[in-house]
Amino acid sequence: MDSQCCLLITADGFYRGDKLINLKLIADEALKKCRDKSFPVEKCIMLKHLTKEDEASSGSLSPPAKRACPDLQVPWNPEVDMCWHSLIGGASEECEPVWCDSEDPLFILYTSGSTGKPKGVLHTVSGYMLYTASTFKMVFDYHSDDVYWCTADIGWITGHSYITYGPLANGATSVLFEGLPTYPDVSRMWEIVDKYHVSKFYTAPTAIRLLMKYGSDPVHKYKRTSLKILGTVGEPINPEAWQWYYNVVGEKRCPVVDTFWQTETGGHVMTPLPAATPMKPGSATFPFFGVVPAILNESGEELEGPSEGYLVFKQPWPGVMRTVYGNHLRFETTYFKKFPGYYVTGDGCRRDKDGYYWITGRIDDMLNVSGHLLSTAEVESALVEHEAVAEAAVVGRPHPVKGESLYCFVTLNDGINYNQKLEAELKKQVREKIGAIATPDYIQNAPGLPKTRSGKIMRRVLRKIACNERDLGDVSTLADSSVIEHLFENRCYTAV
Repeated sequence: MDSQCCLLITADGFYRGDKLINLKLIADEALKKCRDKSFPVEKCIMLKHLTKEDEASSGSLSPPAKRACPDLQVPWNPEVDMCWHSLIGGASEECEPVWCDSEDPLFILYTSGSTGKPKGVLHTVSGYMLYTASTFKMVFDYHSDDVYWCTADIGWITGHSYITYGPLANGATSVLFEGLPTYPDVSRMWEIVDKYHVSKFYTAPTAIRLLMKYGSDPVHKYKRTSLKILGTVGEPINPEAWQWYYNVVGEKRCPVVDTFWQTETGGHVMTPLPAATPMKPGSATFPFFGVVPAILNESGEELEGPSEGYLVFKQPWPGVMRTVYGNHLRFETTYFKKFPGYYVTGDGCRRDKDGYYWITGRIDDMLNVSGHLLSTAEVESALVEHEAVAEAAVVGRPHPVKGESLYCFVTLNDGINYNQKLEAELKKQVREKIGAIATPDYIQNAPGLPKTRSGKIMRRVLRKIACNERDLGDVSTLADSSVIEHLFENRCYTAV
């Protein structure tokens, strides 16, 4: 095989709870899209995870699947597809490392952009790995006898930084998990903690809020005596969920490290250090070593003391992204143009009288759904690609588990009727274009949208309608105020 060819590596499939996911089919669809875009990927290497033979005959290095599925239908093109196990069987046990420069690209991870076009965040070899290794070691106070478990999706930045690079750079013993926190029952996480004696546990506020709904009994079924440190990632954790996590899961003896960071930052930039930083429920506390935050007002002036405004950083740190792949101008525009001389996070922040930092959420048109940042423009773009949709507007609506949910207003083309079949098609369209995490929770038929006389959609008003809040503030700039009452009358009260 040509050492320079483009290739894709996948497993045959896996179970997400009781749902069988055929990864090979998904990979083949991706390969077809690449061919259609005149960027062919020459080879696909597939690991047999669910369909493999017994270990003795396959020579596999991977552990046996808990639930094998030998009848899984796996399409196979011998001109493209190659078997992982056959390749490994014929490979040498020696593999010389390839020496890289410190600023060579390590990986590109695509994340939502406020313009609707995803950004290829590029991280480099030395700075990123140094930063993830350091933050992992210090934030989780990792020692050689610890067992660490991060429940994140390995394809997300948390999976890159705190399942893969950070732990491996420290030689950490880690638990890898591909299931659901509620399958086969809602005690699943605590069962695993006891089974593997997990001492450092890192999960998302979304998962915490989900498990809170079931009370403390499922947690108390297991001892959890091995736990020493609890962590949260993905979004600000509300104080109620923090208290439940600390009091019920950690039994008031495990420090909670509420970490704030982004795909772009590479690793933790605001975080407590366990047993060293006095905790405040819901606060990301203080900056990590080498990170210098500031809070700016709309005019770009630094605010001192207790204040609230834009969170920015005043100097670089090793893990910061180096560019947007293929578009350095976009990198400069997105992160440095609004306030020259500062890295702009896009998040609002409050600093209290004790100097603690509290992340208040996105300032731009981004939504935080289950810890994943989604661009409203990206979801709108996916909706309007459907032939029935003339215009779409997407806003966030508070959700007790996910933090925010997607509330979508769609204006249909003339002659098109809104019905359940169309609704299902729109949900499917968004899932295929962006991913399951972006599936709309609410879709409302909106023959008219509230716009200014210049044609700008007043999203502030739409957010009020989505939340059924009648206090709209000043609407004097609306071109047609009659659309508001119609939108209130046709609100979605249950998720689709």
